[in-house]
Amino acid sequence: MTGGDQSSLVRTAADLLEVGSVHTIDLARQVLGLAGHVGAASAAVFELLGTDPRFRVDKEGMWSLDPDVVPLGAPLDTVRFAVVDVETTGGASWRGHRVTDISIVEVLGGEIVSEYESLVNPGRGIPPMITALTGITTDMVQGAPYFDHIADDISARLRGRVFVAHNATFDWGFVTSELQRATGDSLDVPQLCTVRMTRRLVPELRRRNLDVVTRHFGIDIHARHRAHGDALATARVLLRLLDEAKGRGIEDLSTLQWYLERRRQRKRFDPEQFSLELPGYEPRRRG
Repeated sequence: MTGGDQSSLVRTAADLLEVGSVHTIDLARQVLGLAGHVGAASAAVFELLGTDPRFRVDKEGMWSLDPDVVPLGAPLDTVRFAVVDVETTGGASWRGHRVTDISIVEVLGGEIVSEYESLVNPGRGIPPMITALTGITTDMVQGAPYFDHIADDISARLRGRVFVAHNATFDWGFVTSELQRATGDSLDVPQLCTVRMTRRLVPELRRRNLDVVTRHFGIDIHARHRAHGDALATARVLLRLLDEAKGRGIEDLSTLQWYLERRRQRKRFDPEQFSLELPGYEPRRRG
């Protein structure tokens, strides 16, 4: 079953269940076209829907849509994602440390549609250990704009988008702190973290730093620990993760956010649950 096929099958199942509860056997027949061995058909339904948070099943084998799941939101292909990376002077923003390099890569409809980058004068020296990591020196940023000078442009590139970063808490903290300092306004947009997305959508990866995740997806980073290189790589990771989400039948932003926040739990499949007296089917009983 390909990712695209799975996505359309999940959507078909959701459409059926919007009308009312449906038994596993009927889902197997109407969604998967399986009318043979009841146990195998039932197992296939659990394979399709078993980890999807939108679906629930009771002990009688009746499936329904979870009423607590948020309603469908904007289709993922129509959402504008602003993928952000910043380099800083090394300490916490609340201790007065500042951004030295920022990049915003916009993703829309499965493609990268725009790229922005700028060095930033932090108004303070850059520690040698940070220079060793990023290659950014105090001399390099002397002629760069202060964040105040680019704040309106940054704000315009983020508003109306979903803020995305690898370890989003870090980048969000610095960007919002700089914007608050420069403009007095706070930024209120949805956020996605590609570390969290990887944890849920690629659970086989035990480590999830950007080097590991890009290696897993075969993505090159053209300038590691520079804002543009890391943001561009993260944008490409996001595209792959959105494909993974769609392969699970997640086609809109609200469901994706719900899925990332909800604890993963596979619905239990018990073959005895489906030992039904159906025409042409002789149930197997335990001795």
